[in-house]
Amino acid sequence: MQLFVGLGNPGPTYALHRHNVGFMALDAIHSVHGFAPWRVRFQGLASEGSLDGHKVLLLKPMTFMNECGRSVGEALRFFKLTPENVTAFYDELDLAPMKVRVRTGGGAAGHNGMRSLIAHLGPDFRRVRIGIGHPGHKDRVTGHVLGNYAKSELPALETLLAAIARRAPLLAGNDPERFMSDVALDQQAA
Repeated sequence: MQLFVGLGNPGPTYALHRHNVGFMALDAIHSVHGFAPWRVRFQGLASEGSLDGHKVLLLKPMTFMNECGRSVGEALRFFKLTPENVTAFYDELDLAPMKVRVRTGGGAAGHNGMRSLIAHLGPDFRRVRIGIGHPGHKDRVTGHVLGNYAKSELPALETLLAAIARRAPLLAGNDPERFMSDVALDQQAA
């Protein structure tokens, strides 16, 4: 089994925040691939399904961003998984808006959700970094990250989320390079 984790904050107030794009990515995967209904488990919302024959648990921690590692750690222990079975989807300031990069390992780069995951799992899990762009000055970072996507950004966001969902089986099949390439091609074709 693989664990796909989306990072975000619970509740309607945060639903369209850039910081919640990890939740949005999981919602898209859930919808496109017919996963089971969301259930409250592991201090979060969880749903089981499969991607090209690979069993996957989607998990959206409801612990708020700064404590998401507790939820993920609980799921890992329950299923006796290792960090190598985890793929985290989250927002990345230092990546252009709507760009996607995948890597395994690394630091938190100031991201509190990643800091929590690393504290509970160690650094050796896969990360799907979803670009939200930098607002230009460090004093504007909090407002940017915790701000809603602008109306003008929503069509590009929908295209991105659809591409991530469509190509998620490539992640489950351990082909992150092709996932990144195909997501980019899907965005260009839209």
